[in-house]
Amino acid sequence: MKHVIRFIIPIIISLACASAQVRVDENAFGKSLGGWIKRGKRAAEYPLSGSTYRTYKPEITPSPDGGIFISVRIDHVRGWLASDDHAVLEVTVNKKGMIAAAQSNVAIQGRSISSDIIRSTGGAGKIVGAEHAVQIGTDLVADLSAKLLREKIVEAGRVSFPAVLRHNYNLLFQAIRVDEPAPAKPEETTTPSAGDKPAADGPKLEIKPFDNPRPEKQEPEK
Repeated sequence: MKHVIRFIIPIIISLACASAQVRVDENAFGKSLGGWIKRGKRAAEYPLSGSTYRTYKPEITPSPDGGIFISVRIDHVRGWLASDDHAVLEVTVNKKGMIAAAQSNVAIQGRSISSDIIRSTGGAGKIVGAEHAVQIGTDLVADLSAKLLREKIVEAGRVSFPAVLRHNYNLLFQAIRVDEPAPAKPEETTTPSAGDKPAADGPKLEIKPFDNPRPEKQEPEK
């Protein structure tokens, strides 16, 4: 039974290490936004379309299929005497690093405006997935812009919110990484040399040659 367990354990470990890991390069994402230098190094601030916006470090949750779910908070900084507007960008990435779905929510003056969940309908693979990621971003911005227009939002920084979400979406996609699994190391096998002796299961038995000394020759009595 012990031999069976010793044979199965390396297989289980190799299978666990064989799956690729999807992650977000937070440093690259933050650098593309100007660096995580605000709010205790948890956020980045940057100008866009004549207004100032703030993006926080993404919250990442692993999904059951091996992918990740990303949530990014984005603020529209409106000044000292005005309350900031808020938005959340949610992106689902599958285990191959392809964006599978995206959704956004904007909170302006107590009103919450949510986009539809935009899903990918394309094939798998990061290269092919880039084309579908672009389409998801385009549909997301179009859906949110149409809903903001119906709400008669006219302030410049608020009207630009869909473009800011698209900006963050594009940079976030560029920061997605798929780490390939490290190749499993083969088990080391050693061939005993001529001078090596196999280890015994119990204590070593020291064997000494039987000593049968010859009787000393006695001299004859004089």
